[in-house]
Amino acid sequence: MPSAAERTRTLVQSTCSSVLLVPGLEGARPEQLSPQARAVGTDGEVFLLFPADSPAVRAATHAQDDELSAVLEITDVAPVAVPNRIRGRAWVSGRLTSVPGLATEPGYMMLRLEVGEAEVDDLWGASHVEPEAFASASADPLVAHETELLQHLASAHSDQVQALGSLLGERGRLQEAAGRRAVPLALDRFGLRVRFTGERCFDARFDFPAPVADITELRRAMHTLFEAAAA
Repeated sequence: MPSAAERTRTLVQSTCSSVLLVPGLEGARPEQLSPQARAVGTDGEVFLLFPADSPAVRAATHAQDDELSAVLEITDVAPVAVPNRIRGRAWVSGRLTSVPGLATEPGYMMLRLEVGEAEVDDLWGASHVEPEAFASASADPLVAHETELLQHLASAHSDQVQALGSLLGERGRLQEAAGRRAVPLALDRFGLRVRFTGERCFDARFDFPAPVADITELRRAMHTLFEAAAA
C-alpha cells in the first residue's frame, strides 16, 4: 500500500479542491482562500498561487516577523457517481510567507507554506506525516490521470469492473445475487479499489501483480485483472 506520506503528496499534487485556513481570515469566502494552483518544491515546501489582492496574500505580506501559521485543507471527492463520494482529506500546516516575483502570471502572487506537519484521513485510514517524510515522498504516478481513467472504466468497462466480483469468492457471489453495482472508486500504482453499492455498500481492493509506473503498464495490469475475472 502507499505510505501516508505518499498519499498526502498525491493529494497535494492532485486537482482535488483545497482551502487555505489562516487565522483572522475566518470571514473570507471559501473561493477567496482556494489557491489557483499547487506545487511541491524540492525541499518539500508547498507553493500556492493566489490572486495578488486575495485575503491570503494580504495576510502573508503583512505578517509580523514572517510568523503566520496556516493550514492547507484538501478534500478528495470521487470523480464518479457513487455513495459516500468523499474519499479522504489531508491537512498540511506550517508557516506561510509570500514569494514576490515567483508567479509568472500578472496579477498573481505565490505563497510558500513551509510544512511543519501533515495528516491524512482517507480510504486507507488516518495517519500523521512528519515533514521529512512528506518532503522525501513521491506522488502516485497515476495522479494526473486518475479522474479520466476512473470515468473511462465506469463508462466503457462497467461490465468488466462488475465481473471483478467473481474474484471475491463467496462474497462476490453474494453481491452478484443481491444485484449490487460495482463502481471503480480509486486507482493507484498498486491496484484498483471498487465500491459495490446496494443496501449495504462495501469496498474491495484488487491489487496488480506488480506496481505500475505509467499508463502502458497500467493497461497490462488491468487486462490481467479482467482476464482473471473472466476465467
